[in-house]
Amino acid sequence: MNRALVITLTALAALGVFGGGAYYYTAQQKEHAASVTASADTLVRAHSPILGKEDAPVTIVEFFDPSCEACRAFFPLVKNILATYPDDVRVVIRYTTFHKGSDEAVRILEAARKQDKFEPVLAALVDKQPEWATHGEPDMKRAWNIAGEAGLELMGARLDSVKPEVDQVLQTDLADVKANNVEQTPTFFVNGKLLVNFSPQGLIDLVKGEVDKTS
Repeated sequence: MNRALVITLTALAALGVFGGGAYYYTAQQKEHAASVTASADTLVRAHSPILGKEDAPVTIVEFFDPSCEACRAFFPLVKNILATYPDDVRVVIRYTTFHKGSDEAVRILEAARKQDKFEPVLAALVDKQPEWATHGEPDMKRAWNIAGEAGLELMGARLDSVKPEVDQVLQTDLADVKANNVEQTPTFFVNGKLLVNFSPQGLIDLVKGEVDKTS
């Protein structure tokens, strides 16, 4: 296990109970989670952003809310997993807009994708989430400025962000959130298997198990 991953795991453990849309599994929640069956055609869509190698044999689907503190906490871990398995793992992002302001944050990300700036803008919004994603009173002007600082051309992005195809992405992802019984963020599926042991080590172990099957 590399040093960066150890630091990430330590930071996640120190958080204990996440705020906002985050959660921990009780025995009752685990029973519910175990009953969830992923529908393959509602986990990955053609429009879904992909991090990592597009044809990697192991797919992590993350139901992700840009405003979610737990999603921010797991972000370095997910990036470390991709760095550990660059040829074997990809991450598919599914937008899960549970917080006020998250819809607009998704619009920023989709506009960034059109400019081939998705990853730097995503990283910037996640890194500076505390500056814009105050629960109940998100500062979306600041979110746009952060995206601009990350290289997004804002005038064109604002126009792209309100196009019908972005509306369709939001609608489809919301429908898939419901179809897969996603109630909290982040929720992870690895090759269609729901992460029931919701913890950093649980995600690492599930991914490793799937990677080992491809060896």
